[in-house]
Amino acid sequence: MSLTLDEARARAAMLSDVSYDLALDVTGRDDFRSRVVVRFHTEGGDTFLELYRAESLQVTLDGSPVTPVYDGRRIVLDDLKPGVHEVVVDARLQYVTDGEGLHSFVDPVDGERYVGGYLGLDITQRLFACFDQLDLKGPITLTVTADPAWTVLSNGRLTAAGGGRFGFAATPPIPCDQFVVVAGPYHSVRWEYRGLPMGWHTRRSLAAALDRDVAELRRVTEVCFDHYGEIFTEPFPFDSYDQVFVPDLNWGAMECPGCVTFNESMLPRDRVTDDDRRYRAMVIAHEMSHMWFADLVSPVWWEDAWLNESFADYMGYEVAETVAGYPGTRVSFEAAHKPGAYLADRRRSTHPVAPATEDVPDVATGMTIFDAISYGKGNAVLRQLVTWLGETDFLAGVNAHLSRHRFANATLEDLLSALDAASPRDVRGWAQVWLRQTGHDTIRVTRHGDVPVLTRTGVRPHRFTVTAYSPSLEPAGSQLVDLADEPVELPQWAGLVVVPNAHGDTFARVELDPFSHDTLARELSALADPLVRAVLWDVLLDGATPAAHLLLLALQLPREPSPTLVSAALDRTLNHLVRRVLPPAETTAALEVIAAACTAEDEPDEQRAVVLARGLARTTSDQGLLRRWLDADATDQGLALDPELRWAVVHRLAELGGLAAPQIEAERLRDGTDAGDLGTATALAARPTAEAKAAAWAAMTEVPDVSVRRFRALAAGLWSPGQRDLVTPYIAAYVAVAPALARRGSAFAAALGRAFPALALTAGELALVRAALHDDVPVVLKRYWEDELDDRLPWGP
Repeated sequence: MSLTLDEARARAAMLSDVSYDLALDVTGRDDFRSRVVVRFHTEGGDTFLELYRAESLQVTLDGSPVTPVYDGRRIVLDDLKPGVHEVVVDARLQYVTDGEGLHSFVDPVDGERYVGGYLGLDITQRLFACFDQLDLKGPITLTVTADPAWTVLSNGRLTAAGGGRFGFAATPPIPCDQFVVVAGPYHSVRWEYRGLPMGWHTRRSLAAALDRDVAELRRVTEVCFDHYGEIFTEPFPFDSYDQVFVPDLNWGAMECPGCVTFNESMLPRDRVTDDDRRYRAMVIAHEMSHMWFADLVSPVWWEDAWLNESFADYMGYEVAETVAGYPGTRVSFEAAHKPGAYLADRRRSTHPVAPATEDVPDVATGMTIFDAISYGKGNAVLRQLVTWLGETDFLAGVNAHLSRHRFANATLEDLLSALDAASPRDVRGWAQVWLRQTGHDTIRVTRHGDVPVLTRTGVRPHRFTVTAYSPSLEPAGSQLVDLADEPVELPQWAGLVVVPNAHGDTFARVELDPFSHDTLARELSALADPLVRAVLWDVLLDGATPAAHLLLLALQLPREPSPTLVSAALDRTLNHLVRRVLPPAETTAALEVIAAACTAEDEPDEQRAVVLARGLARTTSDQGLLRRWLDADATDQGLALDPELRWAVVHRLAELGGLAAPQIEAERLRDGTDAGDLGTATALAARPTAEAKAAAWAAMTEVPDVSVRRFRALAAGLWSPGQRDLVTPYIAAYVAVAPALARRGSAFAAALGRAFPALALTAGELALVRAALHDDVPVVLKRYWEDELDDRLPWGP
């Protein structure tokens, strides 16, 4: 019963001036009380509020108790007279463990309890009765009854706290899916910056990690705040700014106005690598930019989700790289994120960056476009727009757009009108080929004699940097070129190696001429610029045969100086080549090649040593090495095992049959955290026995309230490419049960999709998936399955 486009349009035409006065009581451990006063103006007629699976439901309309039709999802309000109405909905609702609703979490470290409403598409109705759509924005006033010793955070500024009652100021008009409430014994660091209350918060058992990083987190917050204050003419739209690391968040982060939530993976317990810091700074910048793109100005419907995510992703990487002090952030994008966007754009599920409204007929479909197209491709396309348009005109158009639609809703056409007015260039023509059409162009290098020639296959204008190198790969020059229908000759670089789009300015595949390709494949690590190497790692790996892929890894990985690029190449090899492409008979040999490439006798760069050690822990078959590491709590080179690395060792050793259940349990007790509980689940599931696989499968499919994180941890251990005979029975079982399990909710459906068997499948097994797709498969799961089918070739009958 996901809300349809037609229903949303009809309701938006009928209603206006919506507001919510919400009271939550979270003192109960089994369920919570939700009481909301909804006020609105209507043109008259029938409408409905959404509220999911309420118990003890009581409804009052304009002061009189009523008994409306209620089917567990919608409260029908029929025959309303024109004018202003007030509906009071009082109910008991269940806590959840999958992050979709009011999530309840008990910290195994100290037994403390935390609750949080982390919302999003189709989720607000699991917390309170509402008109759950983007274009019925309204102010929300909140009161929470909770443990008096707790910290309670929400979108508005805290105005009253005493006796276990916490009151918050009304927000400006916001979409109700961006509401947030966070409650528990949080450890907090608060301060005021330029008159605005700010804070970083985490659960009490992670206090030491927050205190370790808080100076950096505060600096990044303030730098981003100042930068956005300079480039946006609209001031920061809200009255406070809290940032909270919350347990079990299904997203990387959520841009709730004035109170951003972050996945706790961004606050590591032990070692924090440079890649961790870059990524976290990027996400801080990304989410803060959402205060303007998504919160101040919101889409009308979900087809324009890219207006939120593409802009925020572009701003996140740009600001982290050029303003916040994290050089190398663009390298991370080119190496680890943009390749996934190219892959997504070749699947049947690809869609325009800005799809047509009718192509998103309901909210469930909207959930599927929060993907590599809206993020990775959209980011790259906006970078190309700024390169093509110029930053001055781009920001002039953006600022006019934000001011014109402040605290309201807007569409792509609204943005194009603002950009068109700010620039002499044909913005609408650009948008038609870049935003409204699927697919990507290809930029090719050919030779006219020794002269490099650039040509384009496709329909889009491109502006990008071309870099040339001598045959020994010494830099020979760079220039910005425009490429459209006509070839571009580069006579000044005759006989040289040429790299188009060397800085990732545009979104297009690159095909090198044979001379450039072969020279770079032999000596890629000789290039000094890591951004150019990031582009070229992708160019050289894209479309390579498995043998060529492994050869490139074996030759270049030991010499690649960038930990970011080493990590990206390893992830791509393990997550795609090994787990999707290689038949079982070739898996062991491939893992040996990868392990050899990760073996470093004496690595002076600690950052690179960490990445190589993690790669070796995931791939080696040397049980003696892994045991030595566990016993010493360090690698043979003396690198201390942080929790992530130690659990990687435990997982691999268990997978090889080198750890029994009591030894894994000892590791869980040694760790003592929820991350240790999940690591234990993965290791137990990875053991090469029929009993271990059966227990993991039962825990995944027969426990009604298994959390999303635990389900994913179990799946990570269940599907071991080297255990083909043991896991074969569960492939058909997965296909059979997944559609029913996916109806639990979108987050669990996504977890099921990510739990697709992580090994090459036979033609017959892939046929099972195709056949199942002819039946009623929930939209989110269907998208994952279709993508997996597009990414795989069968290896047997």
